[in-house]
Amino acid sequence: MSDATLTSRDLLHTSLDLLKALVGFDTVSRHSNLELIEFVEAFLATHDVPCRRIANADGSKSNLLARIGPAVEGGVVLSGHTDVVPVDGQPWTSDPFTLTDKGDGRLYGRGSCDMKGFLACALAQVPRWQQLPLARPIYLAFSYDEEIGCLGAPSMIDRLMADEPRPNAVIIGEPTLMQPIVAQKGITTLRTTVTGKAAHSSQVNQGVSAIHVAARLVTRIEEIMAELVDEGAVEDVFNVPHSSLHVGRIEGGTAINIMARECHFEWEIRHLPNDGFETVFQRFEQFAKSLEAELRERAPEVLIVTAPLVETVPALADRDNAPALSLCRSLLDAPDAETGGVAYATEGGQFQRAGLPTVICGPGSIAQAHQPDEYIESDQLAAGDRFMQRLGDRLKS
Repeated sequence: MSDATLTSRDLLHTSLDLLKALVGFDTVSRHSNLELIEFVEAFLATHDVPCRRIANADGSKSNLLARIGPAVEGGVVLSGHTDVVPVDGQPWTSDPFTLTDKGDGRLYGRGSCDMKGFLACALAQVPRWQQLPLARPIYLAFSYDEEIGCLGAPSMIDRLMADEPRPNAVIIGEPTLMQPIVAQKGITTLRTTVTGKAAHSSQVNQGVSAIHVAARLVTRIEEIMAELVDEGAVEDVFNVPHSSLHVGRIEGGTAINIMARECHFEWEIRHLPNDGFETVFQRFEQFAKSLEAELRERAPEVLIVTAPLVETVPALADRDNAPALSLCRSLLDAPDAETGGVAYATEGGQFQRAGLPTVICGPGSIAQAHQPDEYIESDQLAAGDRFMQRLGDRLKS
């Protein structure tokens, strides 16, 4: 570990050991991540790297922020989340929380690609980075609850901006097959609750079915998406090039012969950077208010109320990212790799909102994320190692 010219094979072995350890922690978002945080703290302490926790309100989860190198401006932030999605009901063929090598060039385990592989590659370089004469710092920014709304990162970003010299670039290590990603959609998850007027189903003129009203609203949601496409609100950098609206759950009613008094549905808006949440949501809200007013003439108790489930996760726009993109390209095996955009949400927009140049780039494929038998290819882990080794060399004095 003391040799500053570690071979690729040595690096893979080190990141592999770390990935085994990280996958072994069940950090599904409904659980605490503190055991993993304690493990990383102990690892960093072994190499004399100070770090600090930024905990949630009840202390059950925590971000971790560490700096390797001098406290000067121009550093690089390596950002990754520690939580993973559940495995419930998925047909895994191995223990999700034991990293498994089946001899096919793939390393199986929950979080192996999303995104503990990136964390392992970064941690594997810490001993070497500590021995290099770094002219600019490298920050490790490990968050909690990314998978349920990017809840942890904002407080960590606030602490970074308040306590540290301003970084020059942020690299979010989501699995992109080491392609630099310069744009992502934002996301808002919502719950709409419809209150109608119950009545016997044979007397449909005496009530207002909340289920029927909800159906009209759901239909309007799909219409809005089509309108946006027709109006040309598209960005071809995304594989779904328009803002997407989707209803994932609906529930209501008490019996087949009772006009439902209540129905609610949960839905999402994944908006383009140039659309914004409010632009899209206002189309729905105007229709909902008009429909509510119409129905209240028959039944004054009718209500349509929509509330966000979590704060909007901002989009990452392809702008003001030249320092991060230039750096990222210089660290890749293929420096001329094409940039792209992704439809899924990350913490990238939150860092950009703080004024930091941000790109997304990490080992593994998003196609394996959240799947049963999630895996990262060994070659991708090795590519992540090379990326991290070059980062240290790039920041040397």
